[in-house]
Amino acid sequence: MVLRFLTLVLLLFSLSANANAKTYVLKFATLMPTGTSWTNLLDDWVKEVEQKSEGRLKFKMYPGGVMGDEPDVLRKIRKGQLHGGMFTGYGIGRIHSPARVLEVPFMFRNTDESDYVREQIMPELEVGFRQSGFELLGWPEVGFIHFFSKQPITSMDDIRKFKIWLWQGDPLGEAFFKAAAIDPIPLSIIDVYTQLSAKHGSIDTVYISSFGAIALQWYTKLNYASHIAFTNAIGGLVVSNRFYNKLPEDLQQLLKTTGKRLGDDIRMRAREENEKSLAILQKNGIEFMFDWSDVDMTEMLEIRDLAAKHLETTNYIPAATFAKAQKLVTDFRNQQENNSQAATPTSP
Repeated sequence: MVLRFLTLVLLLFSLSANANAKTYVLKFATLMPTGTSWTNLLDDWVKEVEQKSEGRLKFKMYPGGVMGDEPDVLRKIRKGQLHGGMFTGYGIGRIHSPARVLEVPFMFRNTDESDYVREQIMPELEVGFRQSGFELLGWPEVGFIHFFSKQPITSMDDIRKFKIWLWQGDPLGEAFFKAAAIDPIPLSIIDVYTQLSAKHGSIDTVYISSFGAIALQWYTKLNYASHIAFTNAIGGLVVSNRFYNKLPEDLQQLLKTTGKRLGDDIRMRAREENEKSLAILQKNGIEFMFDWSDVDMTEMLEIRDLAAKHLETTNYIPAATFAKAQKLVTDFRNQQENNSQAATPTSP
């Protein structure tokens, strides 16, 4: 009888404690529209966090750019109107710009190289984000970026003649186009579809991942794309320190562990979806052209180095950061080459 009474008291105490536990609401925004595999993963993350926190940490999601372009979202986070978001490199550059060394055109030959460099510099990136007022939860990926156009793309000279979009206010894009002698049309990403749809729109060419071209429906207004991918675009899941630091330690840890896994899941899913999207785009009439055999790699590397020099001069990507990334790439390539030679049997 006494045991039952004590059990009942403990149960009531537990229920009362849960009822009185403080609830935190994380307002989170992303440009990605609902219904995509990425936002489905975000939805699963929300359910997991809310369940594991026993309702103490809830989300209010704002997908599809309803909170504006990434600079708008960042302004709202800094004002406390939002608390976090999933950003592309463009938004990341407004938080901790050295991270965009991972997006410098023609820096990496494949994702193995970019994965290696990212893992090596990740501790520095986390510190940089924290010092800028944000906690880095996860590191997803947008994927390889291609040019898409209403006109055939056969050379860099073609691209120089097109009305090409520049994500307005993007220093890395500005540096690349300046180095390549391309005169772009700056627009918010929110305005791209409208301008592509207009009979006399201001742009006829864009750059985006194959999956992004489908998710944002831009491909419906375009006819051609480059085989060449000019960079592998990064992404980030972040929450403001102002919100994060108010959370109890267990909820902080819950966000960190689940956020990292979410970032990894989206990165792997992005690679799968981008590969599938290439075939889907071709089936829907997008003609891919302009391959590596059509370019002078010396010219491309000169463009990269000119762009990097400009970014170093403005300290958007410091010279030390760029040099470290280059050394890491070189070390990785040497390591791969040594492993390959060691695996090759010698002749008797």
